[in-house]
Amino acid sequence: MKATTKKIFALAAATAFAMAAAPAAAQDKTVRVQMQSNFASTLAILGPGGQYAVDTIRKVSGGSIDIKFFEPGSLVPPGQAFDSVASGALDAAWATPGFWTGKDIAFAVYSTVPYGPDGGEYLAWMKFGGGEKMMQDLYAKYGIHSMLCHLIAPEASGWFRKEIKTLADLKGLKMRFFGLGAEVMQKLGVSTQLLQAGEIFQALQLGTIDATEFSMPAMDLSLGFHQVAKFYYFPGWHQQSTFGDMMWNKKKWDTLSATQKAQVTASCDSAVLRGYALSEFAQPAALKEIQAKGVTLKTWPKEFMDAYRKGWDEVAEEQTKKSPEFAKAWASLKKFRDEYSVWRVRGYVRD
Repeated sequence: MKATTKKIFALAAATAFAMAAAPAAAQDKTVRVQMQSNFASTLAILGPGGQYAVDTIRKVSGGSIDIKFFEPGSLVPPGQAFDSVASGALDAAWATPGFWTGKDIAFAVYSTVPYGPDGGEYLAWMKFGGGEKMMQDLYAKYGIHSMLCHLIAPEASGWFRKEIKTLADLKGLKMRFFGLGAEVMQKLGVSTQLLQAGEIFQALQLGTIDATEFSMPAMDLSLGFHQVAKFYYFPGWHQQSTFGDMMWNKKKWDTLSATQKAQVTASCDSAVLRGYALSEFAQPAALKEIQAKGVTLKTWPKEFMDAYRKGWDEVAEEQTKKSPEFAKAWASLKKFRDEYSVWRVRGYVRD
């Protein structure tokens, strides 16, 4: 992440804490919020990230925003969090836009895209290139207010029970896969399904699926995939960085004062910075531990990477024709990346 971006979010967090001490905050009425997470509190990085956001909001607001964190499924099935927040059955949810592609495939663009930008570039588009505003406009159609509230570094490409030596080995595989990358894998003959984090290990253990991607080494380690699958592939071409969000029922959100809304937003900005930094920090040690458990780390050969890229280009073109919202979001991100490329190429050292 760029130093200037870090300074922006550090300043935002400092401002939020200062606001907590201001007299205006003490005058705000207490708002109680039930928030269900799509990620268990025990899941490395994402689980604690949700709790950090909740705790920070409570502190920054001087207790005037009292959010209770609920584990996945405690109030509603995780897959129903979107509809529950939209209807007001849930006040809020901690998830990622990529879970809601059944509503509109465009939600995926605000979560992660194959061969997409790294965290700094993605954050620049979201915060200053119009991405977050378009995301919020899309959510608003369903009666939801959403804000970016976590960001993680690149993921792994997946865990396989058997070594993948040729593209033909992918055909017929049953694999848990997330977002737009799942559609790419389908083009290569993989049968994909989206399982929540807590469902994956058992499916892999029982042979319901042959392989899975979920996240980065530190998170995958906490889920125990290494006990069942011994081939761990890189790089995570399908998720070079991934955003998550805090969704609020719009009517509930509108009960907050202007000060409280600013406190929640600044707290989420702080959670984005913390999550991204922690996700980068935690991976080397996790990889070392994974290897010590007898897992073989594999890097996809060029043949595979070219096939994944070709598949992604086809998926992007197809979805552009199907969804006006996807076409708008994808055109904006592509334009931003084209213009950003002069800085990406000239500003950074590439080995």
